[in-house]
Amino acid sequence: MALGRHQIPSQYLQLVFMFSCIPDVFSGITSKLSKYSIVNPQVIHRNIRSSRSSEQSEEAGLSIFPSNLFLLFYFQVHCYYHGEVEGYENSVVALSTCSGLRGVILLGNETFGLEPAPQSATNEHLLYLLKDIQSEPVTCGVVGEAQSTPSHEPFEPDLTGFFYVELVLVVDNQRVILMLSSVRVYCAVLYDVLLLFSILFQYYKQLNIRVVLVGLEIFKDSNPFSVDGSAGEVLGRFVRWRKSTLVPRLRHDVGQLIVGRSGAFGGGVLGMAFVGRVCSVTTGGGINVYSNNALPFASTVVAHEMGHNLGMNHDNSRCTCNGNSCIMGASATGSTTFSRCSAEDFERLVVRGGGVCLRNQPSESDVVGIAECGNGRLEEGEQCDCGQPEECDNRCCDPATCTFTRGSTCAQGDCCNNCQIQVAGTPCRESVNTCDLPEFCKGDSPFCPDDYYVMDGMPCENNAAYCYEGRCQTYDYQCRHLFAPDPARKAADICFSHANTIGDKFGNCGITSTGNYIKCTVANSMCGKVQCTDVDVQNPPDGAIISIQMVDGSTCVNADFNLGPDVLDPAYVNPGSPCDKGKTCLDFQCVNASALLPNLDCEAQTTCNGRGVCNDQGNCHCDDGWAPPNCDRAGPGGSIDSGPAQIDYSLRNGLLIFFLLVVPVLVFIVLALLYIFRRESLDPCLKPRSLNFRYGELDYWNMDANKAPVQSPAPTQGPGVPRPIPPRQEV
Repeated sequence: MALGRHQIPSQYLQLVFMFSCIPDVFSGITSKLSKYSIVNPQVIHRNIRSSRSSEQSEEAGLSIFPSNLFLLFYFQVHCYYHGEVEGYENSVVALSTCSGLRGVILLGNETFGLEPAPQSATNEHLLYLLKDIQSEPVTCGVVGEAQSTPSHEPFEPDLTGFFYVELVLVVDNQRVILMLSSVRVYCAVLYDVLLLFSILFQYYKQLNIRVVLVGLEIFKDSNPFSVDGSAGEVLGRFVRWRKSTLVPRLRHDVGQLIVGRSGAFGGGVLGMAFVGRVCSVTTGGGINVYSNNALPFASTVVAHEMGHNLGMNHDNSRCTCNGNSCIMGASATGSTTFSRCSAEDFERLVVRGGGVCLRNQPSESDVVGIAECGNGRLEEGEQCDCGQPEECDNRCCDPATCTFTRGSTCAQGDCCNNCQIQVAGTPCRESVNTCDLPEFCKGDSPFCPDDYYVMDGMPCENNAAYCYEGRCQTYDYQCRHLFAPDPARKAADICFSHANTIGDKFGNCGITSTGNYIKCTVANSMCGKVQCTDVDVQNPPDGAIISIQMVDGSTCVNADFNLGPDVLDPAYVNPGSPCDKGKTCLDFQCVNASALLPNLDCEAQTTCNGRGVCNDQGNCHCDDGWAPPNCDRAGPGGSIDSGPAQIDYSLRNGLLIFFLLVVPVLVFIVLALLYIFRRESLDPCLKPRSLNFRYGELDYWNMDANKAPVQSPAPTQGPGVPRPIPPRQEV
């Protein structure tokens, strides 16, 4: 069942943490440092940044799913802080005071880690440079990228507004076991994850990206999938588990697995991720090794792998950060700064439509952590949050109180215009291809609904291909994407069967854990490396090695992208591509296309009455003129997920008809009735005075004089008759 933020099923254990535990998990860190200093932190003064009381107990729920725990804990004291070093511009501090000081300090070109000294009874702490952490040479393994572009320092993001990454962190059982030395192991794990997230949040503020932790899962007893083998194998297992188990319970943008193995994967790989797949249900994830206790260093690994998900490639020699390495360097160095190259890579992802899920700010009820006005995240109790007053330029939001300014009903979002929520039916996100669906404002939220698309497995391209993850997966599309701006297209089928059955870097069906290429069978040859033609081989993509062959008169062009061991080669055929009639590629195999269909109870002809399509949630997206949920009656179109496809003008039209037609008719009728029923009283006012008038029941002007009644003369004396005035006498 899906767990709400404060829903606690009876079969789950409830734990209440008052944060009195002190994890003793720092032993061993000094052996990893080439040099360090012992310091004794002291409090100089306190500066309250928020009007909220630090003593206020705030509740936050963490969804830790079946076979594990659902934790309901209370933050009794606010112990996660971020800020800057006084007197140093552009410095960044992210620290936890939960049990000693622990975190990172970014000062100039250097990044320092701060940890409580092991078994110290005098409040001693270790202060060290992240670059001084000694380890074997380690790298990152990525899947599907192109090389980065040159650097232009200093950099400022060109995209306006914030982007929101809804992140779920998953901690494997090996990491839990590594921390068993702590008396309260779950408290220690919780400390680690929340501090890691707090540091991660600071890294991504450089790019106007707000990372929001919406879920945390800890494998308490055992892992639901194996974390043994190569990094690629573990990544594949994780994203499959994420799609089948995690996403249906908690919709999010990207998931990161933290593996607590004792060392790196084969080849010194500390992490691996899919490039540019942040919004993908199937491949929106990465894995990260966190073996020793240097949490600040581990945070840079997670930042690196999540950067790949956001479309960032490895930095080359032209991409530097003030002369030093950057977060997206191919080797893990503990750097905490993004290069201009990374910013441009992310911008390209957004421009190409790969970041459609990043504009929606998550609901405040979905955010894990302590609400703090000014951190740029919308949290419970806030109407808006535009950051600190010095960085807020939003006239709709008061940064001091995180409330709307006078007269405002919203502060940001694609459905917020001039501080007012747009009416229902206003388009807010267009479809980008035939397998994508448009979204519309719902009238009650400033944010555009989540991005929805046609249900996987539906035919497209005149029934020659299939929709998969919102894209009509064709070989032509992949060739154009790989070799852009060339008008590349799919090569002849003979190119696939020839190259992919050889089993080298230009043609294979994957790589074993020992690094050997796997030959494709003839039946699966259409699912190995993509083969293209009409490619400008004189100007290959950055980082690609091109192979050109002539097979039975057909030109076959393929490529090997040597992007590092942590990145999957983007030249592999995309899942969902049509490999034969009624068949599609999945995991390097040509299988029945029905394997793409999700377990959803929706059929366009019956459920939607032939007047719409099924979306990825199993609901009908109705054609214009038909109303959801089943498209069986007149309505605006759209779906219960995407919003109404047309603005409802019925009220406006009704008012226009009423005031332009009904009201004038009513006024005319009222005036006519007044004229008819009050004509007699109106005549003296409307006509000239006449000499002919009635007095009582008699017409004195037209009556015969002989018949007129004679009135007696008035009496001259008697009671009631005034006496005459006597004449004036002169004396």
